[in-house]
Amino acid sequence: MEGWPVLTVRRLTLAHLWVAFATFGLAVILGVWQMWARSPLPAPWHSPANYYLSVTAHGVSMAYVLTTFFIMGFGYFVAETSLQRALPGKTWAWLAFWAGIVGVAMTVASILSGRASVLYTFYPPMTATPWFYIGLVLVVGASWIWCVLMIVAMATWKRENPGRPVPLAMYATVANAVMWLWTTVGVAAELLFQVIPVAFGWTQLIDVGLARTLFSWTLHPIVYFWLLPAYVAFYTLAPRAAGGRLFSDTMGRLSFILFLLYSLPVGLHHLFMDPEHSTGFKFLQMTLTVLVTVPTLLTIFTVPASLEIAGRLRGGKGLFGWIGALPWERPMVLATGLAFFMLWFGGFGGVINMSLAMNAMVHNTSWVTAHFHLIFGGTVVIMYFAIAYEIWPTLQGRAFASTKLLNLQLWLWAIGMMVMTIPWHVLGLGGQWRRVASFNYADPRIAGWGPWVVVSLIGGLILLAAAVLFIVNLASLRRATIDTAPPPFRYAVAVHPPTRVPAILNGFWFWNLCVAALMAAAYGFPILHGLAMHAPGAMAHRMGGG
Repeated sequence: MEGWPVLTVRRLTLAHLWVAFATFGLAVILGVWQMWARSPLPAPWHSPANYYLSVTAHGVSMAYVLTTFFIMGFGYFVAETSLQRALPGKTWAWLAFWAGIVGVAMTVASILSGRASVLYTFYPPMTATPWFYIGLVLVVGASWIWCVLMIVAMATWKRENPGRPVPLAMYATVANAVMWLWTTVGVAAELLFQVIPVAFGWTQLIDVGLARTLFSWTLHPIVYFWLLPAYVAFYTLAPRAAGGRLFSDTMGRLSFILFLLYSLPVGLHHLFMDPEHSTGFKFLQMTLTVLVTVPTLLTIFTVPASLEIAGRLRGGKGLFGWIGALPWERPMVLATGLAFFMLWFGGFGGVINMSLAMNAMVHNTSWVTAHFHLIFGGTVVIMYFAIAYEIWPTLQGRAFASTKLLNLQLWLWAIGMMVMTIPWHVLGLGGQWRRVASFNYADPRIAGWGPWVVVSLIGGLILLAAAVLFIVNLASLRRATIDTAPPPFRYAVAVHPPTRVPAILNGFWFWNLCVAALMAAAYGFPILHGLAMHAPGAMAHRMGGG
């Protein structure tokens, strides 16, 4: 497949990615300071108020701003380069960008005012100034415009190419857009009908159980919204970067369909310790959560099989000789290997969290923080780096002179993430609670935690160095002379490229019906029960007025 010759979304993509990465850099600095504040070492500006302000800014920046702007920017790039046609509705895309910028500005101003230190989960009855929530609503609204544009782009291409399979990269991107539209229903309902009215003072009471239930609709599926761009890279960029072919296009389509199905009706497992719901529904959602491992296992087979093809084409012999034959000097290949390594550790932690019985041992401890950071900060973010390195030459019209600094940055990030999170796993098993601003290490019962926290801080400093190097790497390409123009951008070709696929694997109407049925089974009774109970509600604690 020849590369799309005229990239009309270059400025649009760059605008989104620079916002994402600038926010990411600031969030890393805040994260390191938080680890410093929780360590036995004296930290500057440390107070409970500053700590929770920092945690809120860090979480919102990483979970909402970095991810949303990156996914939107990468989606525009994929739509144009995979479909090889101009993106429809670029005016709407720019409108979404600026709406998101306004939303980010409102959110940041609210946090810095000290009236929004409610963390990125913003569980009531503690509520922030309403402008914090309205800012986040604008960011989500911008992402909804992106979702519609992705769906329209695919539908337009299908009309122009009847019977042809939608390119896998675009099919996966639209799967993520459809999932995101479903995912945000819960948080939208919570904010619009419960939290924002309380934040404005229109009502004084809030049903905490119902609010948490609605947010759980969004809380875990949002992780897959973040994760699916990494899987797009696994399936459509890594095999090509390694010099091979995708093992199976069908396996890729099935994986993204199963992510759409299984990632949504699972959020109640975050409420295993909450009393509002019966054990039966918690067990149901635990079972549904286990099914999320199926597309992951498909990927763990398909992507290494694709890389094995490349390794053997490069002369790899024996059972594992293909691994050493892979071109590890290429950032996409290296990042894929490191991402899978961190996914193994993070996924193991997730199996503990999803178990109704074992979850009680690690609930609200640093174990949960470790699992979350390995999946998001590890697997997801390192693949965001690799995607940026992969598409940046096309966006800038010039190639990287060397990949040494790029690979160094990837190694630093992976090493820093492991050094930071392994102590958190140990501390979580020891009972260290999270969401706490400081510890009294003079207490002999917790004095032994101190060295582990210092080790995690060292990991955070390594991550900070990697973040700085990442920005330097991207900025340096902009200043480089145009000695070598990048080749046209291409995606991986399957071993057996499909000329036709079943309609059910080339669209989403049937799968939306399946999602609706699953969500009704998983959330219908818990939400209706919460509405029917007419709980008296808790008195809201507003951090700031309107």
